[in-house]
Amino acid sequence: MSTSARYDFDTVIDRRGTWCVQWDGVADRFGVDGLLPFTISDMDFATAPEVLTALRARLDHGVLGYTTWQQDDFRSAVAHWYATRYGTEVDTGRLVYGPSVLSQLSQLLQMWTAEGDGVVVHTPTYDGFRKAVTGLGRELRGVPLGDTEALERELARADAKVFVLCSPHNPTGRVWTEDELREMGALARRHGVAVISDEIHADFVHDGYRHVPWTRIGGDGRWAVITSGSKAFNFPALTGSYGFIGDPADRAEFLRRMETAEGLASPAVLSLTAHIAAYRDGAAWLDAARSYVAGNLALIAERLNGAFPELAWQPPQAGYLAWIDLRPLGVGAGAGADGVAGGGGVDGVDDEALQRVLIEREKVAIMPGAVYGAPGFLRLNAGCPRSKVVAGVEALVRGVGGVR
Repeated sequence: MSTSARYDFDTVIDRRGTWCVQWDGVADRFGVDGLLPFTISDMDFATAPEVLTALRARLDHGVLGYTTWQQDDFRSAVAHWYATRYGTEVDTGRLVYGPSVLSQLSQLLQMWTAEGDGVVVHTPTYDGFRKAVTGLGRELRGVPLGDTEALERELARADAKVFVLCSPHNPTGRVWTEDELREMGALARRHGVAVISDEIHADFVHDGYRHVPWTRIGGDGRWAVITSGSKAFNFPALTGSYGFIGDPADRAEFLRRMETAEGLASPAVLSLTAHIAAYRDGAAWLDAARSYVAGNLALIAERLNGAFPELAWQPPQAGYLAWIDLRPLGVGAGAGADGVAGGGGVDGVDDEALQRVLIEREKVAIMPGAVYGAPGFLRLNAGCPRSKVVAGVEALVRGVGGVR
């Protein structure tokens, strides 16, 4: 039996009525209940059965008391995952733990920046970064993907303190090469800027591409990796993330803040259980899930390019989020060449008009690119059964066709 045949990704699991943000919370963002959602980045698949088995066993124990993450079962599982998945030996003495990747980001920004300092990111930008940075009173400074000169200009500014790297990148799904990462690391060290590498999408890199952990890049610079198994194995509701911090003093300060100021000395035990099971026993499920999602993305490409050949859309290098540039069709036509400037609607169709058609007529919820600073784009979540992807891409084709 093939690896993919061992797992079922086709069966639709009804998530409505489970307090699910994607399904039950769709009206909070789109203003209408009952839409078919392709929004927040979790998947409609049950997590790996190996993880569910471990969770049931832990619950059967019956005692859910205070827990420590600083134990060998967790540390060795992380080390095993990095060794087998990325061919990388990690120093588990650098491990830290937190309730979420964004909570870790917030703590690190408070450690390494002050109000008004500059925080550099790539554009388009994951909206969670924007909220974290601006919510702390720091200045978000965007540079277009791949523009090394613009990146160095921003890093060279005297008040630039942190570079937040998304690796692989959300929302575009770009996987950075080792040469690109080393160049970014050298620029950050040259200008005394700390690097925070969010690698939560790393486990979902598609065939033909390779994720290089920042633990291999950071060297003696000030850096941190923040990540979690929750994205790839689809258990974000359990909460829990981990990371690595290069400098021992920084690591000690981070842990002090988490354990005292934040009162988070005890992690969620089910998150620890899920991570250990996923990293020890879940590789086959993850490979099958990636293969299935790759099929979903190929289907989207075939249907979109068949309807609109001028798009020439290609699936992302990582993840299950289809980042779709509709500007060749005149959607968001006022956007700049990098997809982040301008407001759309010049000699074309503005994003709001397309969203009205998708919501009111097609009854689907697909994230508008403006959320990430990129009018003229859409982000469609393809981490779901194929029947749902078919319904979504057909609605998108009809919707785009209806506003051109």
